[in-house]
Amino acid sequence: MNATQKVIRTTCPYCGTGCGVKALVSPTGAIEICGDDEHPANFGRLCVKGAALAETLTEEGRLLHPKVNGARADWETALRLVADRFRETIAAHGPDAVAFYVSGQMLTEDYYVANRLMKGFIGSANIDTNSRLCMASSVAGHKRAFGADVVPNVYEDLETADLVLLVGSNLAWCHPVLYQRLEAAKARRPDLRIIDIDPRRTATSELCDAHLALAPGSDVALFLGLLTYLDRVGACDHDYVARHTSGVETALAAAKPWSIGDVARATGVVASEIEALYALFATRERVVTVYSQGVNQSVHGTDKVNAILNCHLFTGRIGKPGSGPFSVTGQPNAMGGREVGGLANQLACHMELDDPHHRAIVQSHWRAPTIADRPGLKAVEMFDAVRDGRVRAIWIIGANPAVSLPQADVVRAALAACPFVVVSDAMEHTDTTALASVVLPAQAWSEKDGTVTNSERRISRQRALRKGVGESLPDWRIICRVATLMGFEGFDYQTPADIFREYAALSGRLNHGARDFDISVHEEATQADYDRLAPFQWPSRKGARKSSEAKRFFGRGGFFTPDRRARLVATPYVAPAPHEQHTPFVLNTGRIRDQWHTMTRTGVSPRLSRHIAEPFVEIHPADAEALRIAPASLVRLSNARGAVVLRALVTERQRRGAVFAPFHWTGLLASAARVDALVGAATDPVSGQPGLKEARVTVVPFPAQWFAFALTREKPTSIAADYWALARTRFGWRIALARLKAPPDLRGFTQALLGWRDDDVIASAEDRARGACRFVATRNGRAQGLLIASTQPVAAARDFLVDGFDDAQPAFRLLAGGPAAQADRGGAICICHGVGAKEIEAAIARDAAPSVDSIGRATRAGTGCGSCRPEIHRLVKAAARHGATPAQAV
Repeated sequence: MNATQKVIRTTCPYCGTGCGVKALVSPTGAIEICGDDEHPANFGRLCVKGAALAETLTEEGRLLHPKVNGARADWETALRLVADRFRETIAAHGPDAVAFYVSGQMLTEDYYVANRLMKGFIGSANIDTNSRLCMASSVAGHKRAFGADVVPNVYEDLETADLVLLVGSNLAWCHPVLYQRLEAAKARRPDLRIIDIDPRRTATSELCDAHLALAPGSDVALFLGLLTYLDRVGACDHDYVARHTSGVETALAAAKPWSIGDVARATGVVASEIEALYALFATRERVVTVYSQGVNQSVHGTDKVNAILNCHLFTGRIGKPGSGPFSVTGQPNAMGGREVGGLANQLACHMELDDPHHRAIVQSHWRAPTIADRPGLKAVEMFDAVRDGRVRAIWIIGANPAVSLPQADVVRAALAACPFVVVSDAMEHTDTTALASVVLPAQAWSEKDGTVTNSERRISRQRALRKGVGESLPDWRIICRVATLMGFEGFDYQTPADIFREYAALSGRLNHGARDFDISVHEEATQADYDRLAPFQWPSRKGARKSSEAKRFFGRGGFFTPDRRARLVATPYVAPAPHEQHTPFVLNTGRIRDQWHTMTRTGVSPRLSRHIAEPFVEIHPADAEALRIAPASLVRLSNARGAVVLRALVTERQRRGAVFAPFHWTGLLASAARVDALVGAATDPVSGQPGLKEARVTVVPFPAQWFAFALTREKPTSIAADYWALARTRFGWRIALARLKAPPDLRGFTQALLGWRDDDVIASAEDRARGACRFVATRNGRAQGLLIASTQPVAAARDFLVDGFDDAQPAFRLLAGGPAAQADRGGAICICHGVGAKEIEAAIARDAAPSVDSIGRATRAGTGCGSCRPEIHRLVKAAARHGATPAQAV
């Protein structure tokens, strides 16, 4: 930092960890990003996505102006049309004929006014959020057990626990800073035990003392067996159970049939490993169970959550330092959305739609003409209603459901047929904006002000670093202007601070400790108070002494049920349906380390595409061999709902009979990689959350006969290939592509793909024996485009070619298709310092006692943001196993 730079403290817009960010803004507007060492979520750490935030601050691809039917419009015209069409639809078909689909990317103030407009003024509860796809089962499980949606723990508990169970949570890639805090705790206290419970071996597994690769969907059986074991060995905290819980008898009755042998048969985990896990849980005093999408994204997700909560309630391991069940959320403000009632079955401030007293409180506070009195349509139901015409006007804010929802192709068709679709987004071109009648330019992170809540109930400010681009506006202002144009009063907020103050006051209204969520200490916050608001955890009640506010919930009971007792809920196990012969594989979806959601933000960063640049599918070697799928070949996954084509990653990290594919790729970045098109619409009956990890697919080789890899400074306008995938580079784009048949005019195909001009100098090389050829075009002595083609998957050193192209390597070096052996760094592992897998392997071979830290000293790998440390750990362990070759990298 230099003296001319202004420091602005804000919050990272990615996962639910809620890391503090320091933005260093120069007088010219240049922005540098680093971690905020004063923020209690991360203490200065940032993952690779957070560290690359400055690279995403570009106007490229931004939506700069409102559009109506694809044509530029002014704000007044666009907003009046939105207001008129919603008002006309309500008049003709009733309030339930309109809907809002919102996002965990929104700030709390945005969420609040959207919820207020829909539930209090339109009078419908048809507002739901893409957070329904990631944490609704946790909400439902918390409410069944605790009487309210309370996460009882804090991050510090990960560092003070004796045992941490990670259930369906790839913490290393999905919540990297929490993983790093856990890794540091393990280094300080080697006796800390960490157990990974996940069908797939992930980057997180490298830190763990054991990995239990349970069968997909068998979590309930595992925790039923644990509850029975705890009862049998006398691990029950009888005093806590007697004073603070009910339902223990029915929960135990459901669990009683589950012996360790029964659990082993249901989960596929060896009985001795199960017993070892159970013994650790029974004997370790401080136990934290961290769970995430692997638990939630299931048609039995709520029962999975309650099966976990039962074990903690039964042993009294809740609400105490180092103990408790800990749901970590996926999106930056999923928790804020829960707090303001952004789900279709909630009211604001953790009040309930089915409670007349709560409805009266909210309606009065909102000065609303009405109040929704029954749940609205949950996410999957909402788009079913769009498809069948019950919803005739929908406003989508900050979400991309044409990619991310189950049955994504069905959703896309439904939106295409809907009479009126409004999309508010920061980006001009997404799979969903392409289907909109009206597109409204929203401000993005770095441009808007508000608050977010992280997974430990900590509320932090997100602050603007620069002015909004083009004519973009904050979501709250767009919503309020539409509300006013619809004829509703009371949406004349001037700043987000006005909204926050009203929201804080509602949280304390007629509360007196009866409700968990309370931030009423801020109900009189001035603009100056809001501007300097420091991160704080709720509850934060008006009039309460700060020292009296507990960091954790439920250590001494005090639940939010009518009798103030927690409920242990019976969770009978329902085995997954046996697979059908034509769809024998379970498809598991999820995230990768360096990308976020549908890549509208991270996809513009060249650095974040270095690690994994193509959509892929993990498959076990035995399955690959049986199906004649070679490593790095192309694979087609399909079922009755659709098909995708992905690159094969053959790895023992995947269990047999299952495959894993990330959901990030959209129709703008790949020819056929919208993985959620394969996912069915079945949902959990309690939470409404879809089973995003439970689709059944068939897997076959994709019969391509011609393959190519290309680099270009200009994005192609079209790609005449049966498979293609684009990724950003510093100079332009990298493209992987394949065709079922080789193009008849290869030179013409290449010229059309890469946009070469007649005055470009073309160099070429051909290997007829291998059916391979290479083209390089230069313009004014500078590489303009490159294509390497073959009848087999292109084996060129791609990262070398990307670097060489950018560094103006001579054409003959690019034509060679790769570097000399000593110059090949291998696939990118550490993108902070540009260290590849082969460099790390070489350093491991030279080191007498290799470790992640010693390799860091030798190569700098893992010494930046730290996101790559789990992969370095894997390479170190692979080398230690009798010189085994490390697992294939993507």
